[in-house]
Amino acid sequence: MKNCVEDGIENYKMDQTESVFVSDVKAIILEGQKNAYGAVNSAMIGTFWNVGKRISEQELHGRKRAEYGKHLIDLLSIELTKEFGKSFNKRNLFYYRKFYGYFPDWKIVNACVHNLTWTHVRSLLRVHDENARLWYMKESNEQGWNYRTLDRNIATQYYYRLLQSPQKEKVIEEMKIKTEEYESDRYKIFKNPIVAEFLGFRTEDSYTETELETAILSHIRDFLIEMGRGFAFVARQQHIVTDIQDYFIDLVFYNVELKCYVLIDLKIGPVTPQDVGQMDMYVRMYDDLKRKDGDNPTIGILLCSETSEDIARYSILHDSENIFMAKYLTYLPSKEIFKTEIEHQKEIFRLQCKENDKK
Repeated sequence: MKNCVEDGIENYKMDQTESVFVSDVKAIILEGQKNAYGAVNSAMIGTFWNVGKRISEQELHGRKRAEYGKHLIDLLSIELTKEFGKSFNKRNLFYYRKFYGYFPDWKIVNACVHNLTWTHVRSLLRVHDENARLWYMKESNEQGWNYRTLDRNIATQYYYRLLQSPQKEKVIEEMKIKTEEYESDRYKIFKNPIVAEFLGFRTEDSYTETELETAILSHIRDFLIEMGRGFAFVARQQHIVTDIQDYFIDLVFYNVELKCYVLIDLKIGPVTPQDVGQMDMYVRMYDDLKRKDGDNPTIGILLCSETSEDIARYSILHDSENIFMAKYLTYLPSKEIFKTEIEHQKEIFRLQCKENDKK
């Protein structure tokens, strides 16, 4: 047999037996990598859960002391980051404590952890409703969702839309289509919530994302005209032309009480810094192109499925008196969840307005 280099092995054509042989070896390596990754990942998540459990147990001993939990995490983060790095910084320790608090039964976590990553868990920690949280975990494990698929499904309130829809197959099929790109790369998605039920969803609606967007925009328009004090409808999908690109604002109102335009932009998903920047641009453009003498500055409202404390604290929202985040829900939550959600949105509103209150 000739030397492979002399034969130019890179151009060599394998026969069927050799092709099967190479494929078998590749499969062995890939399976080994997968098992190694799974073992490390399971151990990591187990470690984080146990750290969260230990923090929670220690907090109980000092429950009579105000701010004891914060003191513990401050102390622990300093000591742990010295030895183990940023995985145990203050922010992550809060996540680990929350992880244990949301999933105190290790048997449930252990049953799913082999197919989940910490990024999956981080996404699950955003879900306040326990039933929804457990369902997302179970589906992620059983369906093998990529973390981006899970993230997107949480952001678009897939659980609630599926629960309410009489056409579940249609909702499932749309989800699969919209997350196909994520799944193809499996190892590399104002103060108070606005409830879609109050905005006119009907029982025959299929609750796909497209219909969700149309319904929210239609019913928020009707709701504000009928119930909102001084609101006059101006336009839907208003076209604004610039020298580089065309833009479309979802809803535009004029409020005669406030004497200003109110712009609403709907995002089927969590708010992003790019969304905030775009709304800031819309407000500035409207002030420049549409605002007349006697009008007050334009107000912009980002309507999204998830608001963000970090964006409220660190983006231009923190200094703006004219741009706000609002959250919509596609379901009517329990009294306890609704109260928690309202307080969460109030905190975000306070973070946004904190700087303005000092002025």
